[in-house]
Amino acid sequence: MLRFEEDLGGARFALTDRVGGASAEPYAALNLAFHVGDDPRAVEENRRLAAARIGLPADRIVFMNQVHGGEVAVVDGVSPPWPLAVDGLVTRTAGVALAVLVADCVPVLLADPHAGVVGVAHAGRRGLTAGVVSAVVDAMRRVGARTIHARVGPAVCGRCYEVPEQMRAAVSSTEPAAWSRSKTGSAALDVAAGVIEQLLRHGVNVSRIDGCTVEDPSLYSYRRDRTTGRFAGLAWLSVAGQGR
Repeated sequence: MLRFEEDLGGARFALTDRVGGASAEPYAALNLAFHVGDDPRAVEENRRLAAARIGLPADRIVFMNQVHGGEVAVVDGVSPPWPLAVDGLVTRTAGVALAVLVADCVPVLLADPHAGVVGVAHAGRRGLTAGVVSAVVDAMRRVGARTIHARVGPAVCGRCYEVPEQMRAAVSSTEPAAWSRSKTGSAALDVAAGVIEQLLRHGVNVSRIDGCTVEDPSLYSYRRDRTTGRFAGLAWLSVAGQGR
């Protein structure tokens, strides 16, 4: 159910996989997205299971209506009408997990545990060029973050993300680090490499969580399967006196 967990001392990160949920094929099993055609009752159960696994109630996880843009929302509790149409979230509220849903795009998890700020970003090709990574870092710093740590999660790799030459040129003109060549030698993009380079330019401490969504059947991949689910990256501030 959880592919990755990390405790940064006051802030926590997690990444789900597709194992251990209630969804039937082709979404089997831990699909966390409502918008992909899955049975809503299964998605509700999957979200409950994932929330229980990280020690939070399901209504304490904030999801986005991701639109492949550069907009970021600051979460103050869970009272606004979620999900908002954004691709980044930031909060200083303990016990509220921010979620990013992916199935080839790059999930970015960020935290300054000492300042008590966490964030997430959904960085696909369009989000990369729209500046969502910079927007989340800037939003975190506006609410007090100073030393930010980021984890860049599994996504389609630069060997598998074949694109037209014109598209590679356009994206690379904005972020040269995203330029790549596929396994067959054709034009490709490495969005995760572009994300990492942007984070480093902003002075963020970055680590990569390895994995290519196309190559790893334990992860969802739209590029591989088309009709499929979404896994999640999660970031939250621990509640004082609790282990999670």
